[in-house]
Amino acid sequence: EVQLVESGGGLVQPGGSLRLSCAASGFNFGTYRMSWVRQAPGKGLESVSSISTGGVTKTYHDSVKGRFTISRDNAKNTLYLQLNNLKPEDTAMYYCVRRVNFANEPVSSQGTQVTVST
Repeated sequence: EVQLVESGGGLVQPGGSLRLSCAASGFNFGTYRMSWVRQAPGKGLESVSSISTGGVTKTYHDSVKGRFTISRDNAKNTLYLQLNNLKPEDTAMYYCVRRVNFANEPVSSQGTQVTVST
């Protein structure tokens, strides 16, 4: 059974940082491209960042370029997202998903909440 468990979210002030983690199990993690997606209150899902199987190729939504960094540790079956210089508009539930044929699979996990507020 595929399992993805996100952690690391929280309440942070604007300009603050967080590191999100996604622990994967039930599949060969190292053979899948992975993505972080987010959903803000009242809005649809937005793809934030993606990473290739070996971690070399990374893509980012324009709104997070220069602030967020995606990475992965295939030995630990874990995906990460470093969030720096957070803004109130980054407030959302963050999820990790697998990418298959250059498309994100549907969200199947609980996510981790990131709230940026004073």
